[in-house]
Amino acid sequence: MNKRLRVLGIETSCDETAAAVVEIDDRLNCTLLGNVVASSMDLHAQYGGVVPEIAARSHIESIIPVIDEVLKTSLSPLTFRGRTSESEELWSNIDGIAVTYGAGLGGSLLVGVMTARTLAIAKSKPLYAINHVEAHVYSNFITSISPSCEGQTSASYSVPTAQPVFPALALIVSGGHSQLALFKDHFDYLLLGQTQDDAIGEAFDKVAKMIGLPYPGGPSVGLKALEGNPVAFSLPKAKMNGKYDFSFSGLKTAALRQAQSLIGQDFTFPSKNLPEALSEAQKADIAAVFQRVAIETVVDKAIQAYEEFSPASVVIAGGVAASPELRKQLSERLPIEIKYADPKLCTDNGAMIATLGAFKMKLGQPAADPYSLEIAPSLSM
Repeated sequence: MNKRLRVLGIETSCDETAAAVVEIDDRLNCTLLGNVVASSMDLHAQYGGVVPEIAARSHIESIIPVIDEVLKTSLSPLTFRGRTSESEELWSNIDGIAVTYGAGLGGSLLVGVMTARTLAIAKSKPLYAINHVEAHVYSNFITSISPSCEGQTSASYSVPTAQPVFPALALIVSGGHSQLALFKDHFDYLLLGQTQDDAIGEAFDKVAKMIGLPYPGGPSVGLKALEGNPVAFSLPKAKMNGKYDFSFSGLKTAALRQAQSLIGQDFTFPSKNLPEALSEAQKADIAAVFQRVAIETVVDKAIQAYEEFSPASVVIAGGVAASPELRKQLSERLPIEIKYADPKLCTDNGAMIATLGAFKMKLGQPAADPYSLEIAPSLSM
């Protein structure tokens, strides 16, 4: 008999309050039944980045409504296993709970973990502690979408038709993380390299602010880059001791010096005055060149790792994985096809948390203790 498990995933590592329900069968096929995200991004945009205290308060306000919504929208059309109240009916169809416990902002993580712990105890469900960075990779393991989930968004999801094959090379790039890992199997991976300073998404945010573009920086720089010349001038790529390590701090500083030079100023010119001093054409060129070099930096390492390890598949994950420029460069330079996750599943979401939790539950990984699970803000892979 094909035993299907349904896992609720809860994600509150940064500024998105997210929950999702994923179903996994005996063949490890994963179907997304529901995916709800409440973002506080608009609250942070005026500051040019996430304010931890504002993010935590937003999670407190949103977490229960988000969970209630995803349970109702994803499970109501299904055949229930039989309970008396609607709440009991919904929870009777959930087999486990997965929650991000790190890495992330301490206050934000605390809201999600305490909520998940309480629900696990109250509803007698096993609880799975999820590494946020590792979970990003598992967005690529969702291969089908329930009609109930399609109704939760104005746009349809596009997911791979098949899951990645091991060994799989994973390039994980987001606002807080830049890592290259070789997955030999589920839960068995080797971290090849990572950023030694700024993450690539963080560098995009800082360059965007430098030239007067709105937060988040990745999409705004990408749009502005379409107006510019990606080879208008040169910017350096960092040379690292670690073969697969990254650095973006120097590139960010080089972009600043180039911007100051374009307006005839030296390094003493305040960066906060650059948006008014630069022309729109100059901003576009800075965006285009910076984006090209930043993306080339991670693609160069990915190609090098591919040639050394000859993986059966390559996946990209994290918010920057939604970048058209990243997908373009990889498709042009990799000798194998990449089956990309939907851009809506690349940014922080509950679906990736639920999916990794579903694999942990199906493959017999130990559950966490709901009475003692603690957050780990600095957790690494």
